[in-house]
Amino acid sequence: MVATSQPLAAQAGLSILQAGGNAVDAAIATAAALTVVEPTSNGIGGDLFALVWAGGELHGLNASGAAPAALTLDALPGGEMPRHGWTPVTVPGAVRGWADLHVRFGRLPFADVLAPAIRYAREGYPLSPVLAAGWARARGIYRSLNREVLEEWFRVFAPDNFTPAPGSLWRSEDHARTLELIAQTGGAAFYEGELAERIDAHARATGGLLRASDLAAHRSEWVKPIHARYGDHLVHEIPPNGQGIAALIALNVLNGMDLPDRRDDPDGLHLQIEAMKRGFHDAHTYVGDPRHVPVYVERLLGEANTASHRTYLGETAHDPATRAPSTGGTVYLAAADGEGGMVSLIQSNYMGFGSGVVVPGTGIALHNRGHNFHLDPAHPNALAPGKRPYHTIIPGFLSRVDGTPVGPFGVMGGFMQPQGHLQVVLNTVRYGMNPQQALDAPRWQWLSGKGVEVEHALGAGLARALAARGHEVRVQLDSGSFGRGQIIWRNPETGVLEGGTESRTDGHVAVW
Repeated sequence: MVATSQPLAAQAGLSILQAGGNAVDAAIATAAALTVVEPTSNGIGGDLFALVWAGGELHGLNASGAAPAALTLDALPGGEMPRHGWTPVTVPGAVRGWADLHVRFGRLPFADVLAPAIRYAREGYPLSPVLAAGWARARGIYRSLNREVLEEWFRVFAPDNFTPAPGSLWRSEDHARTLELIAQTGGAAFYEGELAERIDAHARATGGLLRASDLAAHRSEWVKPIHARYGDHLVHEIPPNGQGIAALIALNVLNGMDLPDRRDDPDGLHLQIEAMKRGFHDAHTYVGDPRHVPVYVERLLGEANTASHRTYLGETAHDPATRAPSTGGTVYLAAADGEGGMVSLIQSNYMGFGSGVVVPGTGIALHNRGHNFHLDPAHPNALAPGKRPYHTIIPGFLSRVDGTPVGPFGVMGGFMQPQGHLQVVLNTVRYGMNPQQALDAPRWQWLSGKGVEVEHALGAGLARALAARGHEVRVQLDSGSFGRGQIIWRNPETGVLEGGTESRTDGHVAVW
C-alpha cells in the first residue's frame, strides 16, 4: 500500500512494489515522482525526513541541510531573512536522503526505483485540481515580485501556452535529465558532480551564497526516534532540529487527563488547543540544531515539564507568549510492503515552490528553508553557517506500548503539522476512528496568542463554544491551510493494511 497526495505518485510507488521492491523502494519512487507531479510543495532541491520500520525496529533519518558557509547574520540584506531569492536557500538534503535510504534498506536497483519519476517528467502529466490551484497561486506571487532571479522559474514552470488549470499538461525534459543523472550516480552528481557544479555556477552568477563545497560537505544523519505515550500507544517523531517534539509535549500534557468521550465536545477541543500551545512554546523556545546547541529532549519530555505545562490549562484560553507560526508547503507519503516493512516519509521545498530560484538546465527548484532561522544570535535557532534550521516537516509513526508497530502517518503543512499529528492520534487512539475518519474529521489550528482557526465543517455551535472559553475564533471556509495527511495501519494479527488519504487534496491510496 502507498498513500500520498498525488495519484500518479502513489501509482509509481505501487508499481515498484509490484516489481518486487520493498516499502523503502516504493517510498523513494513515490518521493521522486512527487517532485515531478507536485512541484508546488516539494522538489529535488528540498529536504527530507523519514521513519522506517525494518528488522523489528524503528529507524530515523534526518536528511535536512545546513546554511551555506557564507550565510551569516551579517550577510542578510537589511538585517532580514527574505522569503524568495538566494538568501534563504540552504543545502538541499532530499537527494542524499533517497540515496541513503536505498543503500541501507533498498532492494531494487536505484535506477529502477527512479524510473517512474523520470517517465512522468519526460512524457508529462495532467494537473489535478488542488495542484493546479497551488500552481496558479505561486505564479501570481512570483509575477508580483518581478525579480530577475525568478526568470528560470517562469521558463520551467510557467512556459508560454501553459496555464496551470485542472487537466493542463506539463512536462520538463530538464527535470527528467536531472533525475537520470541522480539515478545513474546514486545521487552523487547532486553533491559532487555535474549538478553541484551547475548549482555553484548559477549561485556565483546571480548573487547566491551556496557553493559546491557546501553541497560536498552535506551528510544525512541516522537518528534515534523520540516518542511520547498516549493511552496504550506510543507516538514516534524525529528528534530536533524537527518540530515533532511539539506534538509529543502536547500529547504528554493530555495523557492521563479526562478528555470527554465525544471528539466534538468543546471542553475536549479546548484542552487540545491549550496543550498544543504548550508544545509550541517549548519548540519555539528551545529547538535548534543539536550539533550546534544543546536541546534537552529528555527534560522537555519529562514529567516535571509536563506537570508545569498542565498548570496553564484552565477553563479559558491562554496566550503562550511565543512567536506565531508561518505557512509552508510539503508532501507526505506512507508506504507498506507485504513483509512488514513500513515507511513514513516527508519532503518539502518549504513555501510552495520554495525560493523561486531554479537552476538553469536542471529543473531543480531550490527550497527556502533558511527563512525559518531565528535572527536573534542568542536564540538556539539563530542563523549560523553550517547550521540546520528549525524544521517544520515531521513524519510520524504509531506503535503500541508493547512494541507492536501500528504504522506510519503524517499531516503536512508548515506549523500545522504537529497540530495535525495531535488531532489524528487522538482521533485514532482516544476516539476509535478508522484512518479515513481520523483524517476527514474537522480540524482546528492555533495561529498566535489566543487566535484559533477552525474549519467550517466543525460547526457554528462548537466555534461559539470555543469563543466562550476565550479563544479568538476565526472560521475558515478554505481548508487548504489545515494540512494534508496520509495513514497506513497494519493489523498485527492478519497483516491486513488499512489506509486513509486526505480529502483536502488530490490524495490517493494505491493497493495491491
